[in-house]
Amino acid sequence: MIDIKFLRENPDVVKENIKKKFQDNKLPLVDEVIELDKKSREAKGKADALRANRNKLSKQIGGLFAQGKREEAEELKAQVTAQGEELAALEAQEAEFSAKVTEIMMTIPNIIDDVVPIGKDDSENVEVERFGEPVVPDYEIPYHTDIMESFDGIDLESARKVAGNGFYYLMGDIARVHSAVIAYARDFMINRGFTYCVPPFMIRGGVVTGVMSFAEMDAMMYKIEGEDLYLIGTSEHSMIGKFIDTMVKEEELPKTLTSYSPCFRKEKGAHGIEERGVYRIHQFEKQEMIVVCKPEDSKMWFDKLWQNTVDLFRSLDIPVRTLECCSGDLADLKVRSIDVEAWSPRQKKYFEVGSCSNLGDAQARRLKIRVKGKDGKYFAHTLNNTVVAPPRMLIAFLENNLNADGTVSIPEALRPYMGGQELLEVKK
Repeated sequence: MIDIKFLRENPDVVKENIKKKFQDNKLPLVDEVIELDKKSREAKGKADALRANRNKLSKQIGGLFAQGKREEAEELKAQVTAQGEELAALEAQEAEFSAKVTEIMMTIPNIIDDVVPIGKDDSENVEVERFGEPVVPDYEIPYHTDIMESFDGIDLESARKVAGNGFYYLMGDIARVHSAVIAYARDFMINRGFTYCVPPFMIRGGVVTGVMSFAEMDAMMYKIEGEDLYLIGTSEHSMIGKFIDTMVKEEELPKTLTSYSPCFRKEKGAHGIEERGVYRIHQFEKQEMIVVCKPEDSKMWFDKLWQNTVDLFRSLDIPVRTLECCSGDLADLKVRSIDVEAWSPRQKKYFEVGSCSNLGDAQARRLKIRVKGKDGKYFAHTLNNTVVAPPRMLIAFLENNLNADGTVSIPEALRPYMGGQELLEVKK
């Protein structure tokens, strides 16, 4: 959420930013919120003046009673009572205008970084850099669920009966690889100085609206019926929520946390043929990383975070590339985002396996995450990034480590988490 003072002083900048995000329908909101903010401040000013006058009259009333001037005191009391009714009306106006301002401000997109390319959707994202040499073997790479089935490693049919489409049972060696990847990612991030955390897997509505836009909330979140609780779509939600309504000492920053959680997502919309199997699902597990830092440090941390994901995938011999997300592909709270994509030798192209985002002070402003520094108080900056999400990671892992005979080689870094196993042997 943008600072209302910034919007008030820079309406043209905010409007130009809205245009860059191809959300022209929101342009009238800028003028509307400025007018509502003006009315709110006017009501507050009148209310403050009225309170000051009432306090002054109240002191005079006490003095008049002390002097025995009861009649004059009663006249002033009547004025105070009348002003009380006027004050209540002004306070109601102020609250109404202020609430409308907040509601609109939460729909106006954050100011994007100058380096963000301008484009309408993810088709206009820009490749930044490649890491590792993509290889296409001279033998066929089956679809990922076919590879898993050769190890008796997945049961989609039973999952459909139990929970419907978008769910799965992972079995045997494939399930073990899944857990090994999560454990390896946990230790990888701990070794990089991050504090490990297992967060709540449900959060209240106030945290949901603090960490994401209304559009994201509608498209992603599952609500618990009859309760003010939502299943998390990523542990970033509860990890950032951990700092809600807090005043952090500047010397305690940065807060660097890595977290494990299951994730639950509606995944609305049509899915292509390449998104069946375990690519786009309603439930999965993930290792995440978040940072709460000083504003001047957020760009530095942004680069560190996406590099962590690149380094993890490269340590498992998986080629990856980074993409700078264009303006139209950024969620409203994001200042900047870089996607990490893994190489698919079967498709002969890259596919998304993680996303790193800098949200500036948008989440902190909504959740009131403040920092107490030597020069005063200010809002922190928040960042998040996927370390690894094994369902998609499994696709990249299996395709890039599949041998001609159908076995799958286990990279050296992962072997300690697989009991020393070096190879997955075909079961059928």
